[in-house]
Amino acid sequence: MSRWISLAVSLVVGVGLIAGGHYYLWARLIRDVGFSLSTERALTWTLCALAANIPLAVATSRVVPPERSGWWVKPVYFWIGLSFLLLLSLAALDVLRIGYSLATFGFAGPDADRRQTWARLGAFVAVAIGLGATVWAAREARKLRVTRVEVPLKKLPRELDGLSIVQLSDVHVGPTIGRDFIERVVATVNALSPDIVAITGDLVDGSVKDLKHHVAPLADLTSKHGTYFVTGNHEYHSGAPEWCEHLGSLGVRVLRNEYVELGRDGHALHLAGIDDYESAHFGEGHRADLPKAVAGRDPSRALILLAHQPKAVHEAVRHGVDLQLSGHTHGGQMWPFGWLLRLQQPVVAGLAKFGETFVYVSCGTGYSGPPMRLHAPAEITRIILRSA
Repeated sequence: MSRWISLAVSLVVGVGLIAGGHYYLWARLIRDVGFSLSTERALTWTLCALAANIPLAVATSRVVPPERSGWWVKPVYFWIGLSFLLLLSLAALDVLRIGYSLATFGFAGPDADRRQTWARLGAFVAVAIGLGATVWAAREARKLRVTRVEVPLKKLPRELDGLSIVQLSDVHVGPTIGRDFIERVVATVNALSPDIVAITGDLVDGSVKDLKHHVAPLADLTSKHGTYFVTGNHEYHSGAPEWCEHLGSLGVRVLRNEYVELGRDGHALHLAGIDDYESAHFGEGHRADLPKAVAGRDPSRALILLAHQPKAVHEAVRHGVDLQLSGHTHGGQMWPFGWLLRLQQPVVAGLAKFGETFVYVSCGTGYSGPPMRLHAPAEITRIILRSA
């Protein structure tokens, strides 16, 4: 019941934000500009249609396969990103305009003719900035970068110095990310010749039936010690048990509150993985259980934990984890959301240390929602372990 209440509240809040944001766009880009009556009506109805399509498209993307819904869903998701960047541009310009008006004219403000001139100029500049930022952000979302990170681990034997882990996270195969993107990711990963491949959740946004063709290239991932996966919160919207089973058929080992021992020539480390922290709310019999994941292991071995959400690090410190690999945040994906995420997660992106535990948070390999990234580039992370 609490899950449905949470979904209802999220829906109401989401619709309210969509309505408020589009009203602001209407006021600043249509009403204040002074179009002819017929043009204003046409633009108003167009904007209303775009706003109404957002919740419909998001709901459709959850239940209709991408092959059947992509022609409609993709443009709507693109509009979500474009409208946000237009709002950001308008808000910044309005703050500057109000500040200048107060400094120059006081509270009386400029006359009507001057206000309309400024409104038209502001609308033109905001649209130019918004469109430019959209082109840049859309380009950034599809770019595959390899980020190299070195992490010193005290318990890592010298014989394993240089061992590499390639981390993928938050790919979000679904409405706007398909097989072609996964093929590019797999080719990039294989070119790095990793020792271990780790996928830290939110791989998919859809059911196995709808997306198995798109994730099939994951079977071609190659590494010395295999590919490992832990669930993210989005797997639980998409049938987590079915996905755990299907990934196993692709040669991907799903770590569900357990660890494995990996190494060479008698020297080893432990790689553990836990279910996502939100899994317990979905009635799938899943839950995060770090004590179970590390039970019975040799504490003298270096321990690496795969946990979708960065906030797992607080518990990781108490259980002697040397390095935690996480995702979930997308690095904010679209500025300035990274600042808001700091209220929920201890780390939003990059490498940090809590006590004796390092945590690396990936900005994500794909994206969620609008096919855009602004000031939070996507990454495939190549982590090099060093013997400290």
